[in-house]
Amino acid sequence: MIPMLGEEEAQAAADAVRSGWVAQGPRVARFEKEFAATVGAGHGVAVSSCTTGLHLALVLLSLDPGDEVIVPSLSFIATANAVRYVGATPVFADVDLATGNLTVETIEAVRTPRTRAIIAVHQGGVPFDTVALRKAAEDWGVALVEDAACAAGSTAYGQPAGTGAAVAAWSFHPRKVLTTGEGGMVTVDDAETAVRLRRLREHGMNVSAADRHKSSQPVLEAYLETAYNYRMTDIQAAVGLVQLGRLAGLVSQRRELAARYHELLSGIDGLVPVRDPAHGTTNYQSFWVLIDPEFRTGRDEVLAELARRGVSARRGIMAAHLEPAYADVTPAPLPVTERITRDSLILPLHHKITDDDQKLIVGILRELA
Repeated sequence: MIPMLGEEEAQAAADAVRSGWVAQGPRVARFEKEFAATVGAGHGVAVSSCTTGLHLALVLLSLDPGDEVIVPSLSFIATANAVRYVGATPVFADVDLATGNLTVETIEAVRTPRTRAIIAVHQGGVPFDTVALRKAAEDWGVALVEDAACAAGSTAYGQPAGTGAAVAAWSFHPRKVLTTGEGGMVTVDDAETAVRLRRLREHGMNVSAADRHKSSQPVLEAYLETAYNYRMTDIQAAVGLVQLGRLAGLVSQRRELAARYHELLSGIDGLVPVRDPAHGTTNYQSFWVLIDPEFRTGRDEVLAELARRGVSARRGIMAAHLEPAYADVTPAPLPVTERITRDSLILPLHHKITDDDQKLIVGILRELA
């Protein structure tokens, strides 16, 4: 991945520096409003990362030790870590082979009376079935937190992936389609929830720093609860506002490049590329390919040969339950998760990649087949 950053972003960041307001301020407020409108949410609350956004989303639920939160193991480890931050227990569920996402069936297989919440991930930008999972969570009486780290620009049932989410957390890391360098956002529809999230990200203060500085009179703030320093800077938000204006074009370009990959890969047996699910469209934040058993070269050997030929591919999505940090967890069987993490790789896809680059990459894969 190469982030699409240009002169407009550089100028926006410089303007923020010259303004003298570089901490959380008016640009953050504007970015929150415009991002929420773009993803179909009532309110946006900018934070320092998607991980801190997930943490705050779980803080809202007042979870207790022993409470269980179902998560996919097939996700960046931050998804599971956020559950431990609040003292709850992550329970790993398997995923669908085609999308890499949780389903009602995989969640039901590990749900218990102690299940208080689910974190469902729009994996690699592929939207999960929002209608099915939201209805199931409501029927079960558990909260659904949406990890939309990769999903800016993806759609589900004809709407932006975040539309209708009770709470969703987003990432603006450089590997994402929309980046602010680091940073994230929490989107919600409920206004009171947004007020509390803003308080939680700023040490629990009942008056924001921006509002204090705008006042012509001294403001004596109060700290209403133990909270955190999870703020975004105005410099980051300035970049984010430019990136937001590029989002539709970036997603369109990525989908064109993905279509070219599909065309080039179509004649190679044993390679299954990620595609749109029936219920939506992906932004192709990651273009992963699953290697079937009939492909004569193993995944690690494929990665090694691509690297030898100057191609920067990566292993597929990690499985948290296989990492040392979760060695103390004995999950239910996760055969699909383990197959995807063992047998998949992510191919380069970014705005600078050329048709010749894609032909070279697929040509190497064809040789290895």
